[in-house]
Amino acid sequence: MTRAAIIAALPGELKPLVRGWAHERRGSVDLWRWKFDEGEWIAACAGAGQSAATRAFAEIEKDGPMTLAISVGWAGALREEFECGKTYRAGKVIDVKTGETFQVAHWWEELLVATSPKVADSTEKKRLASTYGAALVDMEGAAVARLAAMRGIPFYCIKAVSDGLNDRLPDFNRFIASDGSFQLTRLALYAAFRPQYWPALIRMGENSRRASKSLAEAVLDFLDERGTIRERNGHPNFQR
Repeated sequence: MTRAAIIAALPGELKPLVRGWAHERRGSVDLWRWKFDEGEWIAACAGAGQSAATRAFAEIEKDGPMTLAISVGWAGALREEFECGKTYRAGKVIDVKTGETFQVAHWWEELLVATSPKVADSTEKKRLASTYGAALVDMEGAAVARLAAMRGIPFYCIKAVSDGLNDRLPDFNRFIASDGSFQLTRLALYAAFRPQYWPALIRMGENSRRASKSLAEAVLDFLDERGTIRERNGHPNFQR
C-alpha cells in the first residue's frame, strides 16, 4: 500500500494540487488527503522552517507509517538561469546550519537545494550559491530529508521558483512567527507605505501562483507517472 507524504510550508503552495481533496486542521497543521484503491496521498503544511516541517511530518505519521516523503513548495533562485514559476526536481539537499547533505532516492537532476534557517535576500542567495554550489534555497527540505532517512523511506524534493536572484523584496523574516506561520497582514501593512517594494511583490505574487500550478503538475506526474489514477477517478486535477 502506498502512503505518500507531501510536506510544504504554506497552504498557497499546495492549493492547485489539493483542490477537491479531503481537508482537516489539527492544531497548527493543515492536512489534505486523496484516497484510492492502492493507498493514499497526504499533503500537510504547518508553516515555514524545519520545526514546522517536522510538526507536519509528525501529524501525518500519527495515522500510520509512510512509504515515501516529498518536500515540495516555493523556493528562491540562487542563479539567474532558474526561472520564476518553473518547477525543478532536486538531486540533493544540504542543511546550511549543520552541513548535512541528503540525496534523493533517485538522481533526477544534478541540482542542489540549500535549506536555510531564514528567508534569503539577494546577498545571502549569492553567498549560498558560491559556498555550496546550490541552485535553489528553501527552509524545509533538509528536515523532511532527515526524517525520511531516520525511517528508511525514500525522500524526494520538488521545488518551484517564486523569487529570482536579484528581486528587491522586504525582509520576510520579520513576518514569520516563532511557530513558522506567515503574518500576511503585517506584511501588507508594512508594504503599503513602502512603494519601492510594490513591483517586486506584485511579480512575486504572480510567480508564486504560476509556481504552485507548475508544482501541482510535477507532483502528480511523479506520483502517478502513467496517469492510471488520474484516468480512473476523473477529478479535474488529475487530468493529463
